[in-house]
Amino acid sequence: MSQPLTLTSLPLFPLASMLFPGGVLALRVFEVRYLDMVRKCHHAGAPFGVVSLRSGQEVRRAGAPLEQLHDVGTLARIEHLECPQPGLITLECRGGQRFRIVRSHLLPHGLWIADVELLADDQHVPIPQHLAATSRSLSQVLASLRERTPGSPVAITPTAAQLDDCGWVANRWCELLPVPLELKQRLMQLDTPLVRLELVGDVLERTGIAPL
Repeated sequence: MSQPLTLTSLPLFPLASMLFPGGVLALRVFEVRYLDMVRKCHHAGAPFGVVSLRSGQEVRRAGAPLEQLHDVGTLARIEHLECPQPGLITLECRGGQRFRIVRSHLLPHGLWIADVELLADDQHVPIPQHLAATSRSLSQVLASLRERTPGSPVAITPTAAQLDDCGWVANRWCELLPVPLELKQRLMQLDTPLVRLELVGDVLERTGIAPL
């Protein structure tokens, strides 16, 4: 059995939100601990890691407890970066491979870095007939988003292959669903895309958000 690929000293960006593989994340960066980090990542074409917070705040305040991080996150690659004013960077990132934190360390200026092991990408699993409605409903929701907010990063036009992929459909629903962060984290950590989509289908059915 081959050893998993590892990355050392990966800079982390803890958030009170999620980034799923294949998803888009828009960020406004103004804290000193992140400004230099995103500039270096952009210049080098290197990723940083997005992890969700178990506890703590995105913006550090004096005297606040130390952030507690989830163990599994997603690599983020910068696709677009702008500096609209001094001390502010806006960027759009694309979610890549998932990773698991092996060990983490807080640098003196407040930046988290970690040694991580990369997790396997989702295998392509065609959507079974009993879950076909999750794909149809997602296509309708995305079409509505494109009409209402054409410039939104989530207002995408999916391909037929994406709409027939359990992992891709499940991940896009996870980004859109108004469910607790802890549930999104558990869904993202699942290694089986079919199970992830089945659980998403259960949420959609229980909440009535989309007709199934």
